[in-house]
Amino acid sequence: MVSVAHLEPVVNRPQDRKWYREGAGNGIAEALKDAFPGHDLDFAREVEIDIHYKEAKIGHIRVDFVVEDVLVEIKAKSALEPVDVSQTLSYLKASGYQVALLLNFGTSKLGIKRLIMDR
Repeated sequence: MVSVAHLEPVVNRPQDRKWYREGAGNGIAEALKDAFPGHDLDFAREVEIDIHYKEAKIGHIRVDFVVEDVLVEIKAKSALEPVDVSQTLSYLKASGYQVALLLNFGTSKLGIKRLIMDR
């Protein structure tokens, strides 16, 4: 399993800080997409995950990234809100993944919140 310590150098690259300061959400995702391969990390961007209810597909969600076996959600806000955590936990539950990282690039220091799904 990929860890916060393993991902932090990738997501907190000084050369990408311009994207974060400008609050360019798509720019952040593009910068990360370009960074992951250089660190030998398997990843997929904008991963669509089906949602099921009583074994019937009722819709889907789209997560920003799946890196190795971890969901990665990106925000660019002055502060994370409880709804951001709830959303990411919902993604974990729907996906079957066990761990998610909620990254907030909207502050002067990168915010990383690790969320674990209890089964």
